[in-house]
Amino acid sequence: MTDLNIDAISAMDAVEISRRLSGPAEERSAFIHIAAEAGVADAQALYGQLLLDGDGVPRDQQDAVRWFDRAARQGHVMAMNMMGRCYDLGWGVPIDKVRAAQWFKAASDRGLEWGMYNYATALTLGAGVPEDRPEALALFRKAAAMGNAKATNYVGSFYEDGWAVDRDMAEAARLYAVAAEGGDFRGQFNHARMLIEAGDHEAAEHWLAEARKTATPAFAAKARGFLLSATNDRVRQLAKLFA
Repeated sequence: MTDLNIDAISAMDAVEISRRLSGPAEERSAFIHIAAEAGVADAQALYGQLLLDGDGVPRDQQDAVRWFDRAARQGHVMAMNMMGRCYDLGWGVPIDKVRAAQWFKAASDRGLEWGMYNYATALTLGAGVPEDRPEALALFRKAAAMGNAKATNYVGSFYEDGWAVDRDMAEAARLYAVAAEGGDFRGQFNHARMLIEAGDHEAAEHWLAEARKTATPAFAAKARGFLLSATNDRVRQLAKLFA
């Protein structure tokens, strides 16, 4: 890789570029770094993600932010969303909910479904922006229509809790089922809750097991606590799935 430069990369055909990108992690990251240094926004955003994950390069959150910022300044919408994530969660920068919301809105305004989801979450919670649940619901619906399962789950929670809409448990259950099928672990857990209330413990167990596959440790602990608090012995036994 030492003799590779952006001119050589530009001369490669799609097959060769694909081969390089599917190679060993260290070679792939070096290849992407060259393109990032040359100013290719897609490469800058991708290299930032590699740094954030420690994929083929030493993990460096601060440097990741620098690359996300460079790509975002070129109008790269996913990099804008990642800048929001960094400020939201304190990855490489101090937590700043206001700046996070600004970046999420920038990505949302440019049509990125994850930007819509993250900005809608900020609006729902009043995190860095004034709380505005009707606007949040509109954005969640828009992201859900684009196939975002997490947004679909969130719309379901609006119907379950009666936020900005009349409470409608049947619609909440329907949306949770869609989110579960879409692979969102929160949607899978919420779908399981609805199934438990309907008395279908066998189907609920299936979706709880699916949720456990991708749930964060914090969510798994919360789910276990919820199941253990049930009065029904069979439901309490389902908590073992989150042990």
